[in-house]
Amino acid sequence: MNIQPAPVFFISHGAPTFALEPGQLGPVLTAAGMRMGAPKAVLVVSPHWTTRGVRVASTPTPDTIHDFGGFPEPLYQLRYAAPGAPDWAAHAVQLLVSAGFAAEPDATRGLDHGAWVPLRYLLPAANTPVFQVSMPRDFDATGAWRMGRALAPLRAQGVVIVGSGSLTHNLYEVFHGGKEAPYAREFASWATRAVLAGNTDALLHYRGQAPLAERAHPTQEHFLPLVVAAGAASEGESAQLLPGGMTYGVLAMDSYAWGLPLPDAA
Repeated sequence: MNIQPAPVFFISHGAPTFALEPGQLGPVLTAAGMRMGAPKAVLVVSPHWTTRGVRVASTPTPDTIHDFGGFPEPLYQLRYAAPGAPDWAAHAVQLLVSAGFAAEPDATRGLDHGAWVPLRYLLPAANTPVFQVSMPRDFDATGAWRMGRALAPLRAQGVVIVGSGSLTHNLYEVFHGGKEAPYAREFASWATRAVLAGNTDALLHYRGQAPLAERAHPTQEHFLPLVVAAGAASEGESAQLLPGGMTYGVLAMDSYAWGLPLPDAA
């Protein structure tokens, strides 16, 4: 009997206000979550946890971390009370060490907003165990791909892998009008074409191949979770676009899933 591997996601988590403003992507994620069955756990790689080497959260009851400032007070009252996954974290450490990463467990880390904000929509019941894997401070696209490949075996055991970042992320150009910045849409469209075509080379070398890459991503940390997710996908596994639109003019919210049952197959 063949068991379908758990899905892989890249989710654009946008600004922290996404937790209160579902926009276009929130309902799309909720519908996707309803199609993926009952995962054993969820592993999240977020740009909001960077460390020397790699840390894997083994916290039994992770706190909800409000790692942002200057936002409306209701945002700080939100909690995502999912249990942790110490056993799965230990397994992830073993896989990462075997792949050459300097990885170790972290028994105190909670869930940063790169994890709990999108999971509020993907798994709103908060009853699936969740744990995070940090991004090393010297991370690059090659390392992100290697991390995805190293963690991929967890899928066969029912662990969903989520790379949480942002398809575009230039906070210097955020504004509150409704008009999209053309460069952000151009970059997002390029990324979608690369992901749907399974173009690994384009993702690994996006800095030199994508239009206006350095403007869309002045720093790389919000793009690299996409490379982790693509690395965790199986060879030849097709991606689905989870459309998210654009927020604040420059934050593209489009997201992707691999191994997710299609709506008519649910």
